[in-house]
Amino acid sequence: MNKLIRLPEVDSTNEEARRLALRGAEEGTIVMADRQTAGRGRRGRSWYSDSADSLYFSILLRPGFIPDRASMVTLVAALATGQAIERISGLKPAIKWPNDLLLSEKKVCGILTELHMEEGRIASLIVGIGINVNQKNFPGDIASMATSLQIEKGKPVDKERLLSALCDSFLEKYHEFLLHEDLSFLQTEYNTALISRGRQVKVSGTAQELVGEALGINTAGELLVKKEDGSIEPVYAGEVSVRGIYGYV
Repeated sequence: MNKLIRLPEVDSTNEEARRLALRGAEEGTIVMADRQTAGRGRRGRSWYSDSADSLYFSILLRPGFIPDRASMVTLVAALATGQAIERISGLKPAIKWPNDLLLSEKKVCGILTELHMEEGRIASLIVGIGINVNQKNFPGDIASMATSLQIEKGKPVDKERLLSALCDSFLEKYHEFLLHEDLSFLQTEYNTALISRGRQVKVSGTAQELVGEALGINTAGELLVKKEDGSIEPVYAGEVSVRGIYGYV
């Protein structure tokens, strides 16, 4: 594991990683906290971060690729995280494109990748990962949508082993991504884990709401949606939301 910074509490591990990046922290620096006072997810949503039983951490990257490649790193992280969870806990999460992991069709992990530019180049790319590890319950507003590894497994999961396995898994896949700069090397594995594949989904946040069958991702990490007329629409992750027609997934 690369340099690990542990904090009892922080506003956001992504924000702390960004502050460290501005001070010259090296690629691979990991920021971990027991609690976040301002944890967040995609599209400005908050992330429940008030339990030391969870795993909250961010990885600082300094890639040399063009900014358009950055969104694919979220998918790399999702697959790596799911495989690490399976290795340590025996549980096999499904992926909800592009950035959530589910067990029993409930959210167990969220990923937030943030890009910071400087003079037209990527100054830092920060991958934040939050995993519900050993919680036994959740606040009422999210109780129906969230779960934890302990709830699903029936006994606690070692956070330290999970963090180590996850960082190793992610950095291995990230370095492979740097060689390809697309997702051809993991496309099959990702699509196998994709819970919405073959299901009807609704895509919101685009100019026109899109409804169709999710087919899987392409090598650019776009979700391919087959519309009623048979045409296939690639959906870029960006600021869209994908929901199943018949439920959360």
